[in-house]
Amino acid sequence: MTRPVPYRSTPIFDQDSLPQALRNRHSTKDGVWGVIRVVEGRLRYTCLEPFSETLLDPGCPMVIQPRQPHFVTPVGAMTMQVDFYNQPPDG
Repeated sequence: MTRPVPYRSTPIFDQDSLPQALRNRHSTKDGVWGVIRVVEGRLRYTCLEPFSETLLDPGCPMVIQPRQPHFVTPVGAMTMQVDFYNQPPDG
């Protein structure tokens, strides 16, 4: 079985270039998984339903389920990227 590959990836964002849309409540569409990958620093991932917060750092990707409402908050200097998949990713 082949490993899923992303069909799209965001640019690498830093604490200043991270779009407001990612800092506010949003979700992926039906059938779309996201994987947040922190390159440097730390990022707070807030899941809204059910509520939870997770601090992400390099080597600790976060899989986002389809339609899962969430937002992210930089914790100091950081860089991150999001990969999008049309099937469940490995993480």
